[in-house]
Amino acid sequence: MSIKGFATPEGTRRYRERFEGKSAGGLAIAEGHFRETAQGLSLTSLGMGTYLGSLDEQTCREMTDAAVRSVASGAINVLDTAINYRYQLSERALAKALKELLAQGFQRDEIFICSKNGFISPDAERQQRGEDFREWFRGHYIDSGMIQPEDIAGGMHCMAPAYLEDQLSQSLANLGVGTLDLIYLHNAAESQLPEIGRESFMRRLRLAFEFYEKARAEGRIRYYGMATWNCFRVEPEESGEYLGLQDVVRLAESVGGAEHGFRFIQLPFNLAFNEALTLASQPVQDGQNDDMFSLLEAAMALGIGVFTSVPLLQGQLLSETRLPKFEGLETPAQECLQFVRSNPGVLAPLIGHKQPGHVAQNLRVASVPPLVLAEFEEILSSS
Repeated sequence: MSIKGFATPEGTRRYRERFEGKSAGGLAIAEGHFRETAQGLSLTSLGMGTYLGSLDEQTCREMTDAAVRSVASGAINVLDTAINYRYQLSERALAKALKELLAQGFQRDEIFICSKNGFISPDAERQQRGEDFREWFRGHYIDSGMIQPEDIAGGMHCMAPAYLEDQLSQSLANLGVGTLDLIYLHNAAESQLPEIGRESFMRRLRLAFEFYEKARAEGRIRYYGMATWNCFRVEPEESGEYLGLQDVVRLAESVGGAEHGFRFIQLPFNLAFNEALTLASQPVQDGQNDDMFSLLEAAMALGIGVFTSVPLLQGQLLSETRLPKFEGLETPAQECLQFVRSNPGVLAPLIGHKQPGHVAQNLRVASVPPLVLAEFEEILSSS
């Protein structure tokens, strides 16, 4: 039996009011820790990611426990995963976490759950049973006629509507929910643009958006977006992976009208990967000028919420000597998170954590308010 419901303004506000400015389990949640989206959702300025980890049961348990602790602390009500993360085990670990949280008295409408699809996704449980994934994939998708071989780019990515339908159904089953708050098309431009070209890519993107709008109408998703690596943070003339965010929004409008569901994107942002803030490569034409803006500026102008990945650059930034120091924070990981979450154009960095000590350190960031704009700009000017 799947968990019904989805994140709502009322539910996320209830979560916020329960924790903001108060202490729960020894963690005091600072005023200003929550951000309100254009849809009226109150979301924490930290989110939990679930990308890395072994395929063993201990890692699954640690991920489940970390998600329960993160939400129960009041520090995180944004949970991010993908069907291909840990061969579908990350989604299943979050399913167990949701059941535990509901047993503790939390409600589905307080938690914003995101997943991603598009990549070819083996199943760890099938692998553990000794099944041959290639043979199963060919029979299930190709021989059945669900998709054609040419729908697959680079041997690893498919955005054909029938494939996205199959993957969404599997993600909902893995997570044990009836509705996803947000589904991202996962690294589509990076995986497909160089191989099929812009015209074919935009045609495929339209079909994908048409599928997502259908899934919205059916109540299986609330919003959709694009989780990306390079496409929104490179120069147009320097990369075959470049996409204009405005072009994508206009495509969504042509498919779903003014009330379309394309409302969020995800991309890397940290002290090393700062292009979303510093690179003016995105047009936002308002009838008055054709200036170029940073991705974060363009997203704000277009009404798109931005979540960010790799705030620690998978640990590589923890030895960075240029990390700014912030009052009330003690570790390099906390400093990295504070830098990202303090950007006014970012809803939340997504931090992957499982070890209890790391979870405790990361959640501690929620006890400190994000920087105000003047403080953030001072950090930028000195870095």
